[in-house]
Amino acid sequence: MDRLRLDDGLYRTRAPNGLTVLTETIPGVRSVSLGVWVQTASAHEDRRRMGVSHMLEHMVFKGTERRTAKELALALEIRGGSLDAYTSRDHTSYQAHVLDSDLPVAVDILTDLVRRPLLRESDLATERNVVLEEIAGVMDTPDDMVFEMHAATLWPEHPYGYPILGTTETVNALSATDLQDLHRAGYYPGNCVIAAAGHLEHQALLDLLDREGWLNGSAARASKPPVGTAPAVQGVERQEARDTAQAHIVIGSEAFPYADPRRYALSMLTCAFGGGMSSRLFQRIREDLGLAYAIYAFQQLYRSSGFIGVYVGTQPGSARKALDAIRQEFATLAAEGLPPEELADVKQQLKGQVMLSLESTTSRMNRLATAALHGEDYRPLDDILALIEGVTGEDVAAVGRDVFAPERQTIVVLGPQP
Repeated sequence: MDRLRLDDGLYRTRAPNGLTVLTETIPGVRSVSLGVWVQTASAHEDRRRMGVSHMLEHMVFKGTERRTAKELALALEIRGGSLDAYTSRDHTSYQAHVLDSDLPVAVDILTDLVRRPLLRESDLATERNVVLEEIAGVMDTPDDMVFEMHAATLWPEHPYGYPILGTTETVNALSATDLQDLHRAGYYPGNCVIAAAGHLEHQALLDLLDREGWLNGSAARASKPPVGTAPAVQGVERQEARDTAQAHIVIGSEAFPYADPRRYALSMLTCAFGGGMSSRLFQRIREDLGLAYAIYAFQQLYRSSGFIGVYVGTQPGSARKALDAIRQEFATLAAEGLPPEELADVKQQLKGQVMLSLESTTSRMNRLATAALHGEDYRPLDDILALIEGVTGEDVAAVGRDVFAPERQTIVVLGPQP
């Protein structure tokens, strides 16, 4: 196995079986954050099995070959640690945050969850109801539901537009065999990234992983490739009637994948447009016009595509006025870009956010994993800050002309009919 030093206290090992292991040693803490990322998730699902990856993430906690569901819950909690998991578009992640002395237990627990779940039919009925309640919760939360609707409108025929939770119909149709098949197809070392940050040594983690069988075998199966792209639907408006006190609106367009170097310019646009109280949208829509309490810009970049947009919640009678004002800001930014003084301010804001995000072991662990998951080499913090500083006004203007072009915006409005 190779062992590459990436930076002070940072190492990467790629095992012959395809597993990538990354660690960052932080001497001044007494904890470790450890995570396993499986590169199989909702983007790899077909329409008939929407939600199967998320259901599998739930079901692994119902029991493993060595532990009951209660034993899994207690193992880290009684030591003051925590255990969590989530399913995204491109990967499913299982994470633990523990005292440094409990790293062996964390490796054991995460290995149990990822490699040795029982996935019994008898557990599925109970957990199916839990997921159905989760789906119902989204449907009862319009400022969540409008994002699901926007993704489905933007990518109606692509898995990036499918709901990660699935639908009531697809979840009810899932069987234990579906979960077992997905586990066999995706939950193998060559399809995983393991990252850890905190008070640990790289070799010590490798020894623990070796003991649990993570490093065995050769690369018989490579990691899952990114899903293919599909053209996004642009320039449409969808109205969905709902008896709510507000109209919930998402307006946005397709962007580009995470690995695209233009992401730094895109992040600057997101900050300037709707990244806080000083942003253009907050000042215009909330402070000047008083049309909304909540308004912000967002971006989400995946392995094969991405999108950028704006959310606003406003009274139904103000919805059209808010939309018109947002469109005007889109058009202004697309046409003019950012003036030099605003660009300098946004660079400082973005650099500050990057540095402040690294104040915890969990953030540092996620930073290591993110680069590996997107096929990028690790970049030291100073290099990232230099990349941000090196973005020019024309770089930002070019991205703005692309993603903020008014004719590209897809709009979803959820709420009472005006």
